[in-house]
Amino acid sequence: MPELIVLGVVALFVLITLAKSIRIVPQARAGVVERLGRYSRTLTPGLALVVPFVDRIRPLLDLREQVVSFDPQPVITEDNLVVSIDTVIYFQVTDAKAATYEIANYIQAIEQLTVTTLRNVIGGMALEATLTSRDDINGQLRGVLDEATGKWGIRVNRVELKAIDPPGSIKDSMEKQMRADREKRATILNAEGVKQSQILTAEGEKQSAILRAEGQREAQILQAEGQAKAIATVFAAIHAGDADPKLLAYQYLQVLPQIAQGESNKVWIIPSEVTQALGQLTQALPGASKKPPDDGAA
Repeated sequence: MPELIVLGVVALFVLITLAKSIRIVPQARAGVVERLGRYSRTLTPGLALVVPFVDRIRPLLDLREQVVSFDPQPVITEDNLVVSIDTVIYFQVTDAKAATYEIANYIQAIEQLTVTTLRNVIGGMALEATLTSRDDINGQLRGVLDEATGKWGIRVNRVELKAIDPPGSIKDSMEKQMRADREKRATILNAEGVKQSQILTAEGEKQSAILRAEGQREAQILQAEGQAKAIATVFAAIHAGDADPKLLAYQYLQVLPQIAQGESNKVWIIPSEVTQALGQLTQALPGASKKPPDDGAA
């Protein structure tokens, strides 16, 4: 009976020893092994064997990229305005040994380093530049943090400014300025629209007047040409018919009012034939005095 108890205790001890000797490290994790209190090696993902009661495995470190968001920090700009800035850090542990032994708490260290670096960067910039230069600020922060955390076995991949909140009075002033700028742009656009509309209206009226004048001119030219052709046709018909002087004078009298109807006919010349015909017609009228022709005698 005592032998069975001893055998059971030995078997239990062996099982416990085997359990402590075998360690399984998950993917994207790393474990630091200390032997008798000193660093021995770093365990990689997979199955690992350690010496029980001699080796001790510290808590596993996450090798994946991690995201840490820090509380808003008050920062004074170059123009002595206090702004509240939220930062987000993307970092990754690249050396488990350095992250374990070179820094006690790398999360807290990154936070304090971010705050001090942010104050140095923002302290040399005005508020307007701070609000419009996030990429420059991110780049400067990342460069400083990555250089400082390199010896801790940590690589800073990205630094983002999540929010930049100026004081309430500055916000009100900025809103008023933006509102004034929008109203100014609206007024300018409205004035330009009215100006363009007036220009187009004037050009339309000008083109309309020009077209009307050209139409009236063409109409008068066609009308004058028609009248000229009609008069020429009448004269040709009269001369072709070999009319006597009386009929010719009568026809001339009928055509003369048509010649004088044109608005542009301010001054017009009577042909000599018309004068002779009128003289013959006057002599042919009843009661007209028949003066003998002047033969040139004294």
